[in-house]
Amino acid sequence: MFPNDSLRPDRPDPDALLAQVQAQERRAARGKLRIYFGASAGVGKTYAMLAAARKLQADGQPVLVGVIETHGRSETAAMLEGLDVLPLRQVAHRGKQLAEFDLDGALERRPPLILMDELAHSNAPGSRHPKRWQDVEELLDAGIDVLTTVNVQHLESLNDVVGGITGIRVGETVPDTVFDAADEVVLVDIPADELLARLKSGKVYKEQQAERASKNFFRKGNLIALRELALRRTADRIEDDVRAYRVEQSIADIWKTGAALLACVGPRPGGEHTVRSTARLARQLGTGWHAIYIETPSLQRLPAVQREQILRTLKLAEDLGATTAVVSGHDIAQAAVDYARSHNLSKIVLGRAHPSWPWRAPHIKRLARYAPDIDLVEIGAPSNEAAPAARGANAANPSNPADGGPDGEPDAELARKRVFGYVAASAASVATALLATPLLAYLDLANIAMLFLLVVVLVAVRFGRGPSVLATCVSVACFDFFFVPPRFTFAVSDFQYLITFVVMLAVGLITGHLTADLRFQARVASHREKRSRALYEFARELSGALQTEQIFETTQGFIQRAFRARATLLVPDAAGRLLPPAATPMPMPMPGGADAAARSHRTALDVGIAQWAFDRAEGAGLGTDTLPASRIFYLPLVAPMRTRGVLAIEPEHRRWILIPEQRQQLDTFAALAAIALERVHYIEVAQNALVNMESERLRNSLLAALSHDLRTPLTSLVGLSESLAGSKPALAPAQLEVASLLHDEALRMSALVSNLLDMARIQSGEVKFNLQWQALEEVVGSALRASASLLQGHAVRTRLQPDLPLLSYDAVLIERVLCNLLENAAKYTPPGSRIEIAAALRGAWIDVMVYDDGPGLPHGREEAVFEKFTRGERESAKPGVGLGLAICRAIVDAHGGRIHAAASPLGGAAFVMTLPLGTPPAMPEPEIEGTP
Repeated sequence: MFPNDSLRPDRPDPDALLAQVQAQERRAARGKLRIYFGASAGVGKTYAMLAAARKLQADGQPVLVGVIETHGRSETAAMLEGLDVLPLRQVAHRGKQLAEFDLDGALERRPPLILMDELAHSNAPGSRHPKRWQDVEELLDAGIDVLTTVNVQHLESLNDVVGGITGIRVGETVPDTVFDAADEVVLVDIPADELLARLKSGKVYKEQQAERASKNFFRKGNLIALRELALRRTADRIEDDVRAYRVEQSIADIWKTGAALLACVGPRPGGEHTVRSTARLARQLGTGWHAIYIETPSLQRLPAVQREQILRTLKLAEDLGATTAVVSGHDIAQAAVDYARSHNLSKIVLGRAHPSWPWRAPHIKRLARYAPDIDLVEIGAPSNEAAPAARGANAANPSNPADGGPDGEPDAELARKRVFGYVAASAASVATALLATPLLAYLDLANIAMLFLLVVVLVAVRFGRGPSVLATCVSVACFDFFFVPPRFTFAVSDFQYLITFVVMLAVGLITGHLTADLRFQARVASHREKRSRALYEFARELSGALQTEQIFETTQGFIQRAFRARATLLVPDAAGRLLPPAATPMPMPMPGGADAAARSHRTALDVGIAQWAFDRAEGAGLGTDTLPASRIFYLPLVAPMRTRGVLAIEPEHRRWILIPEQRQQLDTFAALAAIALERVHYIEVAQNALVNMESERLRNSLLAALSHDLRTPLTSLVGLSESLAGSKPALAPAQLEVASLLHDEALRMSALVSNLLDMARIQSGEVKFNLQWQALEEVVGSALRASASLLQGHAVRTRLQPDLPLLSYDAVLIERVLCNLLENAAKYTPPGSRIEIAAALRGAWIDVMVYDDGPGLPHGREEAVFEKFTRGERESAKPGVGLGLAICRAIVDAHGGRIHAAASPLGGAAFVMTLPLGTPPAMPEPEIEGTP
């Protein structure tokens, strides 16, 4: 029993519990994502998803089908019967209408569950998100559960692997983070032969497409390899689920659900052989592996040669695919077991035991005693172990004498400190004897022995284990020489004093050992606290940064202080090319030699290496496999959306960059800086958007004010011109012509002001729509009558499909759209040109087209002509201010439709207005005379 529960070693970490509760709260507010995962098309993912949806609907849960790709498969199409299907929205792209998922419609309906087929699909240009998986993320954030499908070749991390196997690399991918964050992954799998049989029978693709697929992608070897990849990726996902469950439930026992390996490396020769052997074993087992080095107090003062060798061994393990770490502890076997249990590693691999002291059990025996449930694998010694690998490696690549101890101290300084510690320990023992000699008449020998033990403890606290051992031996010798009779000789008159010496020596050694261990643990805790405090302060400073220059200054300052390294941030321009240091905003210059060192660091920067790291989102330079001779390490700043820049770091000691803990902390710093840069970028985007919105609002207000102020005098001017033309006595012909021109220009100005006012009212939301179910022919006829004067000299023809259904629209506004389109066609085509109005049904939509055989639209301006104050001809004598088409788009968008420009079948310009059909009300049955 523990007297205080807070002292229990297995007590859960309160910070971890708080993070776990917060994560659960976030998951509770977010929708659940289930992915149906398969090796290729045709395995039955969509069918399985629809079957699950039908079962849920039968159990009473509402289900909405957002988008389903049947690819002409009758079995899949049959599964849609009885399910509520969300209508797709139409997106105009390069003269074609593309059916896309209606995200706004789904969010408006907010179903408990929605089906989203083909997660990797790329949305049409103009959609809110470029990828369907981003639509799914927004649905999940809204609390909507989602069922979706994805193939293994669409996973980002496996895209190039699948491309190398099949020779076909798909362009639509899904980030692995989306796959890993799914609440559930359901593997849909069938054997390759069965899938080929389905392909031949036409259940996957149509006949011609199936024949091409069987000769390319759907070869049996490809399908077998893809099936293996899908199974392995699913197994990795399940392994992550098992690990998360073990952490959540605080389970310490090893679950041998996999064959994950842990390689233990040490300072002795043969570490690289152990690492390579473990890598080969991991490949044979098809599993992941870890490699760790356990640093104990006795290993903390290794020579620089051995420290370099250990770091190179860990770097080799990382290059071979291992997860590496440096673990602190006073017991190697216990630390290895704790690491294996925390990461659920079922096998520990270590090198052959070396001869040791008879009373010390080998590591493998202690591992077996601490963890009988973990498998132990002992690797045989390499054949050339007699030649110490450490010396050979460092002879070829001598260590920099400045790259010294664990804290970056030079070896010469460490040696001086070590010698001083031993000298001080001896001097302290002798000084204690000299000071205690006058007190012999007042103190008992036991009390004097306590003084020597106190010196041993103080030496252990200040200088460590080695000096404390020397202080113990010297203290025993001084106690014997100065205080034990006969004095001033090492002879002992009483045998009991021998027991005193032995006990004093043992107590001194044990006390020194324990004190040195505590000193080591305190030092490790201090380093961890410094790292945590640095991360906290860095994150706090970045959270308040609102400008890129502030992020530059904060990042450089913290890295220089926390890592003893000079740093420079490189950011890209609009074209994605990194700006050289001279063009990058820099913090204030440093005084003296520090400023000169900073200039030397900037001179050594290689923008070419930095650009390589930026383009590939991979580290380069010092400590990597890409240009390792460089003295600068180039670390890309990878944010969630894109790479935001490169951090160039020049450490004072080259070995620092190889330490896994330091590299992990540096990666964390880089991630925080990247997120801060991305946040500032989107702040600027939001500010620009706000400025544009305010500018638009101000412009609309000015337009509305001008329109109101001009409408009254223009109306008066039109009336006065009409009165002037009809005045008595009649005007002379010349005067009548002037009055007529005045009337026409007044009408034109009045129409322009009306356009301005209508545009402002529509965008401000003041227009109230009078939606009525009515025939399209009526509004087309009224628009032709209203535009008759403008269409004189043009051949106008209507081509409307018979039996068009009733549409719900505001007749006045749709007539305005048609009048503007007809006026536009008449204005920009020569006399005698043909203008046609056509209407045709297309699925759940109706297309109304106005096209001509004139000169057409300028190339590339099909969308620009719908912007306000934009005209078809930039320099033109034709009247107008460029608002007609903008008003058309605003009215059609308000009706839930779309309008776009395209090439006319007659050779000119065509404007296509697409309106939703909807469901017209039921017509009453006609009454038949004579029926009761």
